[in-house]
Amino acid sequence: MALAVVRDLRPELRLETAEEIAAFEQDLLAEFVMARASAGVLDDTIRGDVGPVLALREWFGRPLWEIQPQDLDRYFGRYRRDSASGTKVRQAAAFAVFFEFLELRHKAAIHAATGLIVESPLDEVNRPRGGTSARLRIPPPEAEITSLFAGWRCDMEEARKYAPAARNYARNYTAARLTSLIGPRISELCLLRIGDVRWDLGRFGKVLLKGKGSQGRGKKERLVPLINGSRDLLEWWITGPRWEFGDRVNDPRAPLFPSERRYGDGSSRPVTDDALRTGLAEEVARHLPHQVGQLTPHLLRHFAASDLYRNGMDVVAIQEILGHEWLNTTMIYVHVEKSHVEDAWIKAGQRAAARFGGTR
Repeated sequence: MALAVVRDLRPELRLETAEEIAAFEQDLLAEFVMARASAGVLDDTIRGDVGPVLALREWFGRPLWEIQPQDLDRYFGRYRRDSASGTKVRQAAAFAVFFEFLELRHKAAIHAATGLIVESPLDEVNRPRGGTSARLRIPPPEAEITSLFAGWRCDMEEARKYAPAARNYARNYTAARLTSLIGPRISELCLLRIGDVRWDLGRFGKVLLKGKGSQGRGKKERLVPLINGSRDLLEWWITGPRWEFGDRVNDPRAPLFPSERRYGDGSSRPVTDDALRTGLAEEVARHLPHQVGQLTPHLLRHFAASDLYRNGMDVVAIQEILGHEWLNTTMIYVHVEKSHVEDAWIKAGQRAAARFGGTR
């Protein structure tokens, strides 16, 4: 019996043009999504994997099978240098899953088509650490936040005879209180202008926040409703203490939270994030001394997310308010008291007592 030559019926992979490379990359990404879905991974988690991969591809500018560890060194060490450690850890986890997929399923085909051997650029030297094992950012309970701002208001009353001090107390109070109500970032507070408050939009009015940019696209903007008492707070600020900084309150280009420093034409400069951080830190030291070094503007943002969730707002709406790209990021911000373990223990004891006619 003669041996026949068996020919692989699958067409050879050819990647000769930019169009062919783009089409193959798109196919890989679609297959990656399908594979993760078939493994039972939730849609939000899949989006959390795909987003960082797409961002890395856009930054690199070439197919990811060409990337080397030194390229990822530059990505995390320079381009993502200022990102939070937890963010970088989650990005690294997404890269690890994607490159494992490439190595397991397409290593041979990519090598045949390009001459390159796919290997993950992550190693023990450049893999970001510290995010997932870092302590949880758990905000203080509602009673402590209430006590902080009540004491802060009293400090404002006492400072009224000193005009500059009173102005700064009121400004720092308003900025911090707004963060605790609807969660703007401190950088967004510094960028706010009078005209960014749109009193006539929606049922409560809205504020235009200029959020974090990514991939060189500039600031992302979002309109946030003035809910949870934030409208009353801003009305009090703009019609009252804000006037103490000058007579340009009706100028839509004037900073909502001004500094004592002035431009050459006499107009106020916007407040700096250092001034707002210092103002909050001083009040925390006075009224919540056990929170010194812990209660920051960012933790007030966590408090806002938790407070809105505790009062019935769904997580998707909170995601929109906070300006998060991924829902799983918002979930990290939501801290609510969970008692299901204790409740289960009590119910188990009640069942045992009923079964044996006694108590535990």
